[in-house]
Amino acid sequence: MTLTVNIAEAKAQLSHLVEQALQGQDVIIARRGAPAVYLTPVQPPTKRELGFIPGSLPDSFFDQLPEEELAAWGL
Repeated sequence: MTLTVNIAEAKAQLSHLVEQALQGQDVIIARRGAPAVYLTPVQPPTKRELGFIPGSLPDSFFDQLPEEELAAWGL
């Protein structure tokens, strides 16, 4: 079952609505009778790596590109 409330009611009952959403209740906040936003709990972040991958780059990777390559990129 979905709980739909207007903005004024949501302002007055925000703590209650947040608790309802945390307990699994679908909460929609409406503006002038039309659904506007959906109140949903934030999922805790999953533990993951920072995006680094094992490996290395040769020092030449950081060398300036040849003039032909720069010209091809319009630089």
